[in-house]
Amino acid sequence: MTDKTQQATFADLGLIPALVERLEVLEYSQPTPIQSHAIPHVLDGRDMVGGANTGSGKTAAFSLPILQKILQQGESNARRGNFVSHLILVPTRELASQVAYNVKSYSYHLRDKIKTVAVFGGVSVNPQMQALRGGCDIIVATPGRLLDLVSSNAIKLDQVKTLVLDEADRMLSLGFTEELNKILALLPENKQTLLFSATFPEKVTTLAQHLLNDPVEVQLQSAEASTLVQRVFSVNKGEKTAVLAHLIKQHQWRQTLIFVNAKNACNHLAQKLSKRGITAEVFHGDKGQGARTRVLEGFKSGEIQVLIATDIAARGLDIEKLPVVINFDLPRSPADYMHRIGRSGRAGEVGLGLSLIDYDDYHHFKVIEKKNKFQLEREQVEGFEVEDDQSEAYFLPMKPRAKPAGTGKKKKKRNQ
Repeated sequence: MTDKTQQATFADLGLIPALVERLEVLEYSQPTPIQSHAIPHVLDGRDMVGGANTGSGKTAAFSLPILQKILQQGESNARRGNFVSHLILVPTRELASQVAYNVKSYSYHLRDKIKTVAVFGGVSVNPQMQALRGGCDIIVATPGRLLDLVSSNAIKLDQVKTLVLDEADRMLSLGFTEELNKILALLPENKQTLLFSATFPEKVTTLAQHLLNDPVEVQLQSAEASTLVQRVFSVNKGEKTAVLAHLIKQHQWRQTLIFVNAKNACNHLAQKLSKRGITAEVFHGDKGQGARTRVLEGFKSGEIQVLIATDIAARGLDIEKLPVVINFDLPRSPADYMHRIGRSGRAGEVGLGLSLIDYDDYHHFKVIEKKNKFQLEREQVEGFEVEDDQSEAYFLPMKPRAKPAGTGKKKKKRNQ
């Protein structure tokens, strides 16, 4: 029997001409590995666990077969009641907006036949309730807002045919377990379930075992990581900002995404870069949804060249051909490291994930390397070489210097 996953075109994967022709217009010349492996199984109705790096094309991998089923089975709910046929759950507002945009793009020529609605918090619920009148074929939702709409009787979930959990690890890490359980209780038992995750901690594995029925497993992380170059620069304590400004000016990157760990750190770093002649915008949880949308649009268009963000941008931020991501602060979680740098090097494009580490970061970066199974050479920036009394901390496997008793700082609450 021919293995469909090894075929070279979207038509070979079983997609109908109406979708293949639209993909040609969008210049999707060849399926990515996750699309080649997933699309035939989703079309066959199999439950699936998909593991792939961000930017691998998984939105098309699950949405194209869903669109095809709607067209072939004539199952549209867009003109009756307040039902939904296919539910895509995502962890963040930005990812909901991005996924819905992609789905609408794939079905633009079929917009009179297929109704897709995105719902998420941070904005007024009324326009979303109006958009859901008469039901919809596909709803892309964050858990909290979806439950609000269910409680308002704006949408019913008891006729869902396909459930997609996108970025499942992030959904659970953000504390959506209770909301997710409530949603699952509202769904019919007989449905197709697709779970996608970049990492598979115990909670995700347990969820998959509980929720999926004889699933196909597709794991493609390592095969798709080669287009992303990772580098780490050792710097003197207190010189990160100077090194960062130097690199931005030296390389003249058209777009630079910089990650820090707290909202006030975003604003503080933007002010310090401004004094060095670099204008940067910030993106964090204190900004309203409208302001966040405007900033993202400005960054995508190239109007904004430097964006400083907390980890709310580590998922769902899709910037075409983003050249570089910089970890000014190291993420707390090794998994978050991969999600951050995964904003660059997407869909086969060459990208750079760069981290700045000083003495206090050294051992944490070793943990990140160990957990993610890689090891990077510690580089130095010319003109900002590490001082002799600090260099051993970066280049030798030594224990960190002991702090005098009573000088330890209390851990601050996570601030995004």
